[in-house]
Amino acid sequence: MSYTIEKKEMGYLLFTMARNEKRNAVNYDIMHGLTEAISLAKDPTIKALVITGEGEQAFCSGGDLSVFHQLHTKEEAYPMLSKMSEILYSLLTLTKPTIALLNGTAIGGGCELAAACDFRLARDGIKAGFVQGKQAITTGWGGGTILAEKLPAAGSMKLLMEAEIHPAEYLREVGFIDKIYSSDPISACEDFLEKLLAANFTVLESYKMIWIRKWEESRLRERIEKEVSNCSVLWESESHHQYVNRFMNKKTQN
Repeated sequence: MSYTIEKKEMGYLLFTMARNEKRNAVNYDIMHGLTEAISLAKDPTIKALVITGEGEQAFCSGGDLSVFHQLHTKEEAYPMLSKMSEILYSLLTLTKPTIALLNGTAIGGGCELAAACDFRLARDGIKAGFVQGKQAITTGWGGGTILAEKLPAAGSMKLLMEAEIHPAEYLREVGFIDKIYSSDPISACEDFLEKLLAANFTVLESYKMIWIRKWEESRLRERIEKEVSNCSVLWESESHHQYVNRFMNKKTQN
């Protein structure tokens, strides 16, 4: 199995992408696991959902191109992009606090997954970036639209358009990272959660609903759908296929 789900003593659910050898890249099994974790997190006894990756190398390197390289046309790419966007929207609108625990590098779709969480904690020294632009596509799971909701316009636009990988310190300055830690990841996460989880569950849910109502009224789901559709068109472009072929050939040579 590509993931683990564990209920911790503090009352939160820990979802771990367990594909260290693939830099915790998202495949269909991880999609299934995220759906399962989000569903389980709705249990009244669960106070929060934490998402992290296995090992120290990567939080998540985005979509697994060794799996998704078989998707050539927009008609083939759209179902995968749409499915993951639905997962991220479900994560975004979960009425519990959600934390992306960046134990390592977050690239492309890995940043989209992190953006959908309420809070992002990053290990000191890690880097992250929305690199999709260098792959001749855009964010396609809704991450660009979500980022635009959470960061000031100029900051989010710069991260997306430049498509660069940045150190955690810079990402904290622009507001993408909420806290940088240097201790054990789980300990750092539980320290961050301690006061949050001390609050009454109905209080946490009520506050989360403030944002959810805002996103519903601003038709966030519809805007994400336009992002998905646009990415599916770019996915079938020759420029993107050339990038994927170069990537796959490089992996074969290594």
